[in-house]
Amino acid sequence: MSPPGPIICGGTTPDKPATQEVQDLCDTVKKSVEGKANKSYEVFMAKTYKTQVVAGTNFFIKVHVGGEDHVHLRVFRELPCNGGNVKLSDMQESKSHQDPLEHF
Repeated sequence: MSPPGPIICGGTTPDKPATQEVQDLCDTVKKSVEGKANKSYEVFMAKTYKTQVVAGTNFFIKVHVGGEDHVHLRVFRELPCNGGNVKLSDMQESKSHQDPLEHF
């Protein structure tokens, strides 16, 4: 396995293919995403992600929500010593597969 590349303090990692862990995070916040978007998603598949280490971890995740539509999520996971809770911090709608996953 290759190293993930240089980690810049406060910066984000390069895009990586979504893992089961990332899909599990998406599943955890799906109801919050649907509430914020005021719609429900039959498809909710994590595609790519990047992380940012802060006082916990921010996950920036590109999620396929059906057809050509995607949303970008910022999900925060607390440090285990603080409870390890997961919450939706922000989201961007009307994204496509080609839209780059950026810090927001």
